[in-house]
Amino acid sequence: MEKRKFGMRDKLAYAAGDLGCNMSFALKGTVQTFWLVYMMLETGLLSILLLLVQIWDAVNDPLIGSMIDRDRRKYKMGKFKTYIFVGACGLLLGGAAVFLPFPNAPVVLKAVLFVLGYIIWDAFYTVANVPYGSMLSLVSEDNAERAQLSTWRSVGSMIGNILPMTILPMLIWQKVTYDGTTNFLDKIVIPEGFTPEQFLVNPETGLPYEIGDKILSPETGKQVEILLGDRVFWAALIMGVLGFLAFIFMLKNITIRVDENTVKTSEGGEKLNIISSFGKFMKNRPAVGCTLAAMGMFLGMNAASTANTIMFATYFNMASMSGLVQMIGFLPMFLFMPFIKKIVVRFGKKEASVFGTIVSLVGGLFMLIFPTVKDVTLSLVLYLLGLVIYGLGMGVYTCVSWAMMGDAIDYNEWKFGTREEGTVYALHSFFRKLAQGVGPSLVLLIMGVLGYESSKGTIGQSLQTSHNMCWLVAGLYLFSAVMQFIGLAVIYNLDKKTTEQMNTELSARKAAN
Repeated sequence: MEKRKFGMRDKLAYAAGDLGCNMSFALKGTVQTFWLVYMMLETGLLSILLLLVQIWDAVNDPLIGSMIDRDRRKYKMGKFKTYIFVGACGLLLGGAAVFLPFPNAPVVLKAVLFVLGYIIWDAFYTVANVPYGSMLSLVSEDNAERAQLSTWRSVGSMIGNILPMTILPMLIWQKVTYDGTTNFLDKIVIPEGFTPEQFLVNPETGLPYEIGDKILSPETGKQVEILLGDRVFWAALIMGVLGFLAFIFMLKNITIRVDENTVKTSEGGEKLNIISSFGKFMKNRPAVGCTLAAMGMFLGMNAASTANTIMFATYFNMASMSGLVQMIGFLPMFLFMPFIKKIVVRFGKKEASVFGTIVSLVGGLFMLIFPTVKDVTLSLVLYLLGLVIYGLGMGVYTCVSWAMMGDAIDYNEWKFGTREEGTVYALHSFFRKLAQGVGPSLVLLIMGVLGYESSKGTIGQSLQTSHNMCWLVAGLYLFSAVMQFIGLAVIYNLDKKTTEQMNTELSARKAAN
C-alpha cells in the first residue's frame, strides 16, 4: 500500500506528540517546589529521594528502549504507536499521582508517597516518550524533512512547556491579604521560629493590620505568598487529560513510512547486548555531543527551576508571575522557526547551533550582573535581558536538536552497521535524565548550604538567603551555556559536509541491498 506523501499533517501531528509529552514533563519543576514548599520536606531528604527516583528513571529508559527494539509482534496500530498509546493512557492519572496533597502526614509517609507517585508517573512517561522520540527516524528518511519534524517537535515542546509555565504559577500561588479575621492564618504554614501573632501585626508600622492590608513577612517585610497544594493536584489532572487528547491526535494523523520490522538492533538478529550498545553509544560522537548539550539545556531550564521559583517568591516577591517572566525570556526561540529549513540548508545544523551557543554564553555572563544590583526592579530587568539573550542563543539548537539525534542514529548505522533507534535514543535519554535528576538534587543541596531552611517555607527565609538564590540561578544558566558549547562545538562532529557524505553512503548501501 502506497504511503501518504509527507506534509503538514505529519508535522502538526508530531508537534502534538511532544505537546502531549510536555503536558506531563512540564510538571517536573513544580514537583520539587511542591514537595519543598508545600509538603516541606527537608532539602537534604528531598535531594536524596529525588536522586533515587531519577536514577531509576534514567535506568528504565534503555531497558524500555531495548524492549521496543526486540519486540517483533504485530500490532494493529504498529509497534511504536501502540507503546505510545499505552503510555498516554497511564499519564491521564500518572501526572497527578506525585502531587497528593497531605502536608500534615508523617515524614516517612510523605517519602513513600513521593517515591511511589514519581515511579508510577515516570514509568508511563517513559513508555510514551521513548518510542515517540525514535519515531522521527521512521516518519521520513529525508534529511530536510527530518529537520522539519524536529522543528515542529520543538513547537509542540515549547507550547507544552509555556502553557503550564505561565498559567500554572498564577493558579497555585496566592498573595495573602488581611480579611478582618484570623481565617487567613489557616492558609499559612507558620515558619519555625515564628508565632501566629506575628502575622497579625504589620512589621513596618508595629500596628494591627486593617482589612485589605497586605500580610507581610516578619523576616523580609515583603508580602506573604503561599503555594496552594490542592490546586497543584487538580491542575496536574487537567494537564493529563489535555496531554492524552494531544497524543490521540498524533496517533491518528502521523504516518510511518519506514517498515518497523527493518529496524535492526544487532547484526544477524542477535539478542541485543546493552553493554555493547552502551559502548557503541560512547563512541558515537554526535550522540555524545547532542547528549551533553541536552544535559546543559536541562540544567538551565529544569535544575534551576526550584531555585528560580524560590528567588521569585523571596527576592522579587512575585512567584505567581515567575512563569510569565520565564516565558518572555524564551520567546526569542520562536524567531528561528519560520527560517530553520533555510538556515539548515545554508549553514548546516552544527554550524548554526554552535553560533547559538556562543550567544547563550554571552547571555549567561550577562546574568552575573543582576545579583549585584541593589534595586530590585532594575535587577529584574537585567535578569530578563540576560534570559532573552540566553534564549536567543538556544533558538537554533532547540529547533534542530531532535534532527541532530536522528543524524546520530544514522551515524550509528554508518559506523557500526546497526541503527538501534530505540536504544540510541534511550541512552540519550538516560544521560539527559541523569542531568534532570542529579542536577536538581545538587541544586537542593546547594540551596541548603546557601541558607534555605525548609521548615521556614518561603515566608521565613532571610534576605541574605533570597539574595543567594539570585547568584545560584545566574551561575546555573552560565554553566548550562558552557556545557552546550562543549557538546556542540567540541564533541559533535557531523558538520554540513560530513552529514552529506554520510547520507550519500547510506543511500548507496540501501540501493545495493
